[in-house]
Amino acid sequence: MSVDVYLNFNGNCREAAEFYAEVFGTEKPQIMTFGEAPPNPDYPLPEEAKNLVMHTRLNIDGSNVMFSDVFPGMSFVAGNNISLAFVNKDEEKIRSVFHKLKEGGTVKMELQETFWSKCYGSLKDQFGIEWQLSYDNGITDS
Repeated sequence: MSVDVYLNFNGNCREAAEFYAEVFGTEKPQIMTFGEAPPNPDYPLPEEAKNLVMHTRLNIDGSNVMFSDVFPGMSFVAGNNISLAFVNKDEEKIRSVFHKLKEGGTVKMELQETFWSKCYGSLKDQFGIEWQLSYDNGITDS
């Protein structure tokens, strides 16, 4: 497994991912939008979010680079829109790394089951680095 770069965009993720795919000669990205995610009646999806990119990935010369748009209402600062994604098949390792990284940091989302991973969480560590940790069940790797 590796640590992957995760880039966030402010509504132009599809354009960016398709541009980078062309630049680096990769396959056209498979894009999942927020509108394609399973609905949650407790959190109705705003109309402006439906066509935004929830997740896509390119393999650029052997490195995974993941992309998404920020959700409407979330902050976006160009230059600070990069996080590191630790994706692993060992759930205990994910839990251990998460608990070590959160010391002195700020948890954005506690480890929990999501529709794409049985164990996902995100945080900013004590050095200001954004991390996403996710169990690899094959969805984030495609």
